[in-house]
Amino acid sequence: MDANVQRASKLDTTALSDALDRLGIPGQCLGIKPLDHRFRLAGRAFTILYGPAGVPPGTVGDFIDDVPEGSVIVIDNAGRENATVWGDILTMVAHHRGIAGTVIDGACRDTRLSREIVYPIFSRSYSMRTGKDRVQVEAMNGTVNIGDACVMAGDILRGDADGVIAIPQAHENDVLSVAEEIDATEEKIRRAVVDGMRLSDARKQHRYHQLQTKTK
Repeated sequence: MDANVQRASKLDTTALSDALDRLGIPGQCLGIKPLDHRFRLAGRAFTILYGPAGVPPGTVGDFIDDVPEGSVIVIDNAGRENATVWGDILTMVAHHRGIAGTVIDGACRDTRLSREIVYPIFSRSYSMRTGKDRVQVEAMNGTVNIGDACVMAGDILRGDADGVIAIPQAHENDVLSVAEEIDATEEKIRRAVVDGMRLSDARKQHRYHQLQTKTK
């Protein structure tokens, strides 16, 4: 795990979201949720773009052999929920290969195995209906859209119980530094309240209501 991925892994998506807001950078993958609230992931994006199946239909999962260890597989299926793009074979192979997790703007299936082996999957939904003969891979390691966020190959993805954040590679140092500052400030507020200070006073002292405010 590289240094910035490690930094991201120690931060909650809430602090990262506030940092993105302060810097005016989009990156919240809205509508994408974990299959299990205990799932957490951090890694660099290996992006996959899906489209409707052609004639004859193309493949739906053979890319897995080319994904580097520690990556997060990021699948843009345009939010389609009528055809899944991930199932138990891919879960098993990804877990075996040391892949950090999967993020899907669309649907997955075979969710039981993911929970049993604690392989993190974040998706818009899940169902039993296969994507074979319905969708196909159109491109790999290009730019994709996940829950209204633009994700490029190599961007850092961070997921936890609240959802998924995409940190653009070009801005990752700034985003991580601001998120670390926000996280430290919120910890100061919590400690001040435990020590007897009124919450309103602790928030005022540490400028809580300005932590996410966009800077000029």
